[in-house]
Amino acid sequence: MTRRGWLLLGAVGAIWGMPYLLIKIAVADVSPPTVVFARTAVGAVVLVPFAVRAGGLRPLRGRWAAVGAFAALEIVGPWFLLSNAETVLASSTTGLLVATVPILAVVLGRFLGDRRPVTVVRWVGLLVGLGGVVLLLGPGAVQGHTWPLAQVLLAALGYATAPIVADRALRGVPAVTLTAACLTLAALVYAPIVALTGPHPTPGPQAVAALVTLGVICTALAFVLFFALISEVGAARSTLVAYINPVVAVGLGAAVLAEPITATVVLAMVLIVGGSAAGSHRSADSQPRSTHESPAPEVATT
Repeated sequence: MTRRGWLLLGAVGAIWGMPYLLIKIAVADVSPPTVVFARTAVGAVVLVPFAVRAGGLRPLRGRWAAVGAFAALEIVGPWFLLSNAETVLASSTTGLLVATVPILAVVLGRFLGDRRPVTVVRWVGLLVGLGGVVLLLGPGAVQGHTWPLAQVLLAALGYATAPIVADRALRGVPAVTLTAACLTLAALVYAPIVALTGPHPTPGPQAVAALVTLGVICTALAFVLFFALISEVGAARSTLVAYINPVVAVGLGAAVLAEPITATVVLAMVLIVGGSAAGSHRSADSQPRSTHESPAPEVATT
């Protein structure tokens, strides 16, 4: 991998590890739907010009049903579920559970027709990753938090399912066009929800800064950098960001919010990240042959 590739990988991994912290800060002042609306609206405003320059909406003709399904699974549902869960859960716990996306993707693939052989390494990785989830969701953690934890896992399931929709129905669509369209659709979904659930309290400076950072840095800039990463290193290697995100999330939660880093959290992180890495490993002959083969790389975005 080139020096530029490593820099892009580190930047995207760090940026996509930040949303859990920012969401936790934002939901202290504003409702989860408001968080999603602000983030998607700001992200859409920034990315739509890039989409127009890439050809506008022409690549989406006849594919709007698939675009809607992808948006629902990748943004509309998960971003609300994560924001709602973080009104209760620690940001580090949320980040670690979202790291199960590669595990869920492999399991879903088996149910949805993926007949490529699964190596012993991948099966072991899946079991190790699931062991980390069980450890993180021990009796002490689950007590009183069952629904918030379930929401995070549902969001991860959406992240794991969305690339399957894109792979089957949205091949050839420029990634920036698809992202801008999905962010716009999500903003349109949440605008009336926010309007009808008002009036809303005026958010404080920290919440405003968190919302702006979520939209500009963690959404618009992150996607632009991620597209550059794919062009530089290929779709397969770009998924390495999924193993950086949870480490960043845990570190930021501890440094900024004083969330405890217990032995259980550290062990769960090692098991989940390591298991996900092994579970999503594919042999060279099963990797995509082109960096443009799929418009939606299999990596969770938050």
